[in-house]
Amino acid sequence: MNSRLVIFAAALALAACQKAEEKKPSGPPPTLITVTQAKAGAMEIAEETLGTLEALIDPKIGAEVAGKVVQVLAGAGKAVRKGDLLAVIDDADIALQHRADEAERKRAEALLAQQERVVERQLQLVQKGFISQNAADDARAQRDALRQQLAAAGARGDLSRRSQGKARVLAPIDGVVEIQIASAGDYVKVGDPLFQLVSGRKLRAHLPFPESAAPRLRKGQTVVLTSPQRPGSAFRGVVSEIKPSVSESGRALDVLVDIDNTEGFRPGGTVNAAVVVAVREDAVLVPEQSVVLRPAGKVVYAIADGKAVQHVVEVGAKRAGMVEIVKGLPAGATVALDGAGFLTNNAGVSVQERGKPAAGKPAESQSPQHGAAEAQAPAEAKK
Repeated sequence: MNSRLVIFAAALALAACQKAEEKKPSGPPPTLITVTQAKAGAMEIAEETLGTLEALIDPKIGAEVAGKVVQVLAGAGKAVRKGDLLAVIDDADIALQHRADEAERKRAEALLAQQERVVERQLQLVQKGFISQNAADDARAQRDALRQQLAAAGARGDLSRRSQGKARVLAPIDGVVEIQIASAGDYVKVGDPLFQLVSGRKLRAHLPFPESAAPRLRKGQTVVLTSPQRPGSAFRGVVSEIKPSVSESGRALDVLVDIDNTEGFRPGGTVNAAVVVAVREDAVLVPEQSVVLRPAGKVVYAIADGKAVQHVVEVGAKRAGMVEIVKGLPAGATVALDGAGFLTNNAGVSVQERGKPAAGKPAESQSPQHGAAEAQAPAEAKK
């Protein structure tokens, strides 16, 4: 009797195990993804390159008078405003010359005043018949000569006074001192460089392109510029000039873009540039992360009835995180976005609205990438 009870209990346990196994779902669980739509829109076709920025306003300030530099007030890296004092040159010799010129001017003034009185008396004597007309003409000629001497003395005085002002070296623009060339104690001649200034107000981007791109480039085309100096921001300009010759060193065509620098770019920095050579209307566009690489090629997974259907596609231009689908996918199709890289053809999916956590799970654990990272963590721990 006891043996029968044991056999009966074992049979009941085996049947319960079989029912439990029958209740388990077959196949892998659905993959959690987000979706978006393949949209029809305009796609800019662009030629891309990496260029450099050059300052258009970078004057080299030279000495306008000869002398010893007695004071330097601006060093490399200092920001200056137009009219700021940068350096002072000894002007003692110029000051002495100015005093001599002023003395000569006053002497010429005194002689001219005397000669004016002589001419006036001579004219009176000519009217009375005491002297000839020739004597009066000689007096007038001497007066005219003294007038010219006074003008020359005044010009020399103005010149020495102007030179005295040039001994104070002033900033011609708002900018930054890039190089300080002269130091206190240096003797400089007229034209010797003292400072190199640079202003970031106007920049020029030099964009090298291969010779093969020349037929597609022309003056006036739109250019989109981005820079590591200002991540996340883009600046739109136009092609200002295209140099007619190809550089001998790199065999590159130099495309120039002039920029009114309102973005805070620094001269000498690099810039990513895209010259828009054409615009394709009604292109089918999907985000870059929706296109994944498979053995069949580049594919996009369209979502229908809880399944991921693989579409082998041909891609075209890329711009601002979007990819043009030239062939293989219609506009308006619902495609996988986050989690597309984890899908296979006809795989089951669970669609989650972007920005919302799945029910019963914290928000930070919902992305497929996060789940993959958690799946990899034990394997890495075992290593």
